[in-house]
Amino acid sequence: RLLFILLCLTFTFAQNTISLSDEGDGAWSVNYTSDLAIGGFQFDVDGATINSTSGGDATANGFMISAAGSTVLGFSLTGSTISAGGGVLLNVILNGDPIGLSNIVFSDVFGSPIDFEYVENNSSDKLVGSLTEISGT
Repeated sequence: RLLFILLCLTFTFAQNTISLSDEGDGAWSVNYTSDLAIGGFQFDVDGATINSTSGGDATANGFMISAAGSTVLGFSLTGSTISAGGGVLLNVILNGDPIGLSNIVFSDVFGSPIDFEYVENNSSDKLVGSLTEISGT
């Protein structure tokens, strides 16, 4: 039974995800988890327009970030990547309250697609809920 639980956790948390965290006053963090290095990304913010972008692992790794309307595009001209793992991809200042992210496109350094899924959040509540469902308690 323990092996089953560990396998379920591996598949549950090994997926590549992107989420939003409200930081207040129109500021939002775009969070990610990825099992592969990221070479580029694009997504739309649903329900809001983008005023500006800054910071995060994208900026720290030398990515050029372009935002227009509700679309964000990030890539490196030097072939730099964002290492596999997780954290804040970038910070955005939004006009309006976002309801999610869509048209999500991520790629590796060679331009091959990486499947990503939008999740409501990456909080510990998700872990507790998943463990409760698995254990049945």
